[in-house]
Amino acid sequence: MDRAQKEQVVDELGQIFDASGVVVVARYEGMTVAEMQDLRAQMREAGGSVRVAKNRLAKIALDGKPCASIADYLTGMTVLAFSDDPVAAAKVADKYAKGNDKFVILGGAMGDTALDPAGVKAVAQMPSREELIASIVACIGAPASNIAGAIGAPASNIAGILSTLEEREAA
Repeated sequence: MDRAQKEQVVDELGQIFDASGVVVVARYEGMTVAEMQDLRAQMREAGGSVRVAKNRLAKIALDGKPCASIADYLTGMTVLAFSDDPVAAAKVADKYAKGNDKFVILGGAMGDTALDPAGVKAVAQMPSREELIASIVACIGAPASNIAGAIGAPASNIAGILSTLEEREAA
């Protein structure tokens, strides 16, 4: 790899570190190509990506970035998992690590907050942005449906009472 290619990789990694909501660093030593392709597919499905890069180039790209704290994890055979969604990469990495002993989460960063392996697992337990929005909408919509039900209830109660009275008169 010549100097121009290395500079391009450093620029790409710098953009990734700036734009990502979460970055997870994991060791992948011993994983097969098929296992790595499976991880990439799962990550892509969740809206994230996986990148293997030279540790030295990644450390250069991290210089001055909010997630610079992950530089300590970049030793040995490491892979970077990242996503714009603050929890997507952590969820996929955590799920994949549970099913594959060769994939070991070393840590990560969420913005400028460093995460140890337990922190990555905690982030993975958080609901995604879409799930949070759905729950907020449900909370906002619930009072309106309760009001509509309360308004409609007296009318249906009166109709039930009237039909009962009609049946009594007819009998």
